[in-house]
Amino acid sequence: MNNKRINRISEEVKKTTSYIISNDLKDPRISPMTSVTHVEVTRDLRYAKVYISVLGKEKDKEDTIKGLKSAKGFIRKEIGNKINLRYVPEPVFQLDESIEHGIYMSKLIDKVNKKDKRGNTDE
Repeated sequence: MNNKRINRISEEVKKTTSYIISNDLKDPRISPMTSVTHVEVTRDLRYAKVYISVLGKEKDKEDTIKGLKSAKGFIRKEIGNKINLRYVPEPVFQLDESIEHGIYMSKLIDKVNKKDKRGNTDE
């Protein structure tokens, strides 16, 4: 299967999964600050690695992943209802720390810039 098709399917699975998580799931363990950052569908369409970002405490992240794993069957069924595929990939949820890492790096850069402005009076 060519890469263009896999990329299109990955993007559709991402949109659909994001919609399902935000609108269809009623599990209280799933944080309202949950977003789907990226989806990678395998070439044989058997699995979809779904990267989830959760803003909040470590417990919120763990609970959200547990809630999503328990709702995996429902999410897969809904993906099958919304996307016309011969075989619906099984979602595999993984926590994505990239957004929080970016926020942390941005804070560090701001902190260094403030120190540099205070210490640099030659200009």
